[in-house]
Amino acid sequence: MLAPLIPRAATGRPRVSDRQVVNGMVYKIRTGISWRDLPERYGSWQTVYTRFRRYAIDGVFTRALQQIQARADAAGDIDWLVQIDSTIVRAHQHAAATGRKGGDTGRTNRTITPSADPEAD
Repeated sequence: MLAPLIPRAATGRPRVSDRQVVNGMVYKIRTGISWRDLPERYGSWQTVYTRFRRYAIDGVFTRALQQIQARADAAGDIDWLVQIDSTIVRAHQHAAATGRKGGDTGRTNRTITPSADPEAD
């Protein structure tokens, strides 16, 4: 189902299997590992990364998602019911003074100087 959506190179040397490369992309995204740590069973990490980047720039993933959704919607396999969560997330009290550039941090920079010895008088 995904194979017809993946672009094919017309010329050049034989490519690594599209299935192998796409599985490498999915593995990387699911696990959150770095590209260099991609297991060898997915081929060279550079190949997987290069093709991932090329597909992202060319809009292959967006078009594939749109086509898959359209097919599933036509078959009645998608329930478009959307639920919105109204949970409130509050920032920690110390998050208010972030020290942003040009902004007030809420703190003053005072130098503490020792007071005169009261018993010296």
